[in-house]
Amino acid sequence: MRIALIWKAAGVLALAAGLAFAQKPPQPKSQKELTALQAMFNEQDPDKRIAAVESLLTNFADTEFKTIALQLAASSAQQKGDFERMVVYSERTLESDPNNYAAMLMLATGLAQRTKEFDLDREEKLNRADKYANNALQLIPKAPKPRPDITDEQWAGAQKELAAQAHEALGMSATVRKKYDVAIKEYSAAIEGTPNPDPATYVRLADVYVLSNKPDDAIATLAKLDAIPNLNPAVKNVAKNVRDRAEKVKAGTMKVPANTGSAPAQVEIKK
Repeated sequence: MRIALIWKAAGVLALAAGLAFAQKPPQPKSQKELTALQAMFNEQDPDKRIAAVESLLTNFADTEFKTIALQLAASSAQQKGDFERMVVYSERTLESDPNNYAAMLMLATGLAQRTKEFDLDREEKLNRADKYANNALQLIPKAPKPRPDITDEQWAGAQKELAAQAHEALGMSATVRKKYDVAIKEYSAAIEGTPNPDPATYVRLADVYVLSNKPDDAIATLAKLDAIPNLNPAVKNVAKNVRDRAEKVKAGTMKVPANTGSAPAQVEIKK
């Protein structure tokens, strides 16, 4: 069935699947299913990829790839900024596999990022985000390697990256609640837990330092971005805004907490 071709096409998705394939990888049951899987994994357009997922699930209801297909649909919706569909597919992924930490991370990040301070259902959404992030943190260290060709070193690095995503979601949730000490702790854990921190995490941490009246810490945090080559222009722009506020707070020309509108924790920084 040329199963290796499917896993090669799956790429990073298979690495972060959170599915217990280690002993028994899923297998296509026919040549037609194999063709549908290859089409799904090879599709580059997120909308067409989601359509390929639905086609697979409709035509091969007993496919062993159900969970990973649903997760692929969730990540495709996330890629195109469709929050509602991301939630639907992530929740369907968890119905198929309650221990799928990749779906938990998408939900935790999405909910924390989209929740605003004065939302009437703020606590309900943030509690869900925290639950998903904390559950993922419990599962990730014990998760088996999703593919046998991944080395122990590679998997350990991937686990650190995944845990960093959970800590960042917890930091975003704490920022919305204005629990800045907790946010600083979580963002710091996300940065210190991986050798390749997300540049946006530095910006979010710096923003919280500004809101905590610690402008020097904010400026020092943002300075670390200077060493990152080819920094995304969107991240660079938000970082500049946070740096400007930090400098004004330090100079005494802006009071804390400043009226900053939507903080970086509540804004999707496109990468």
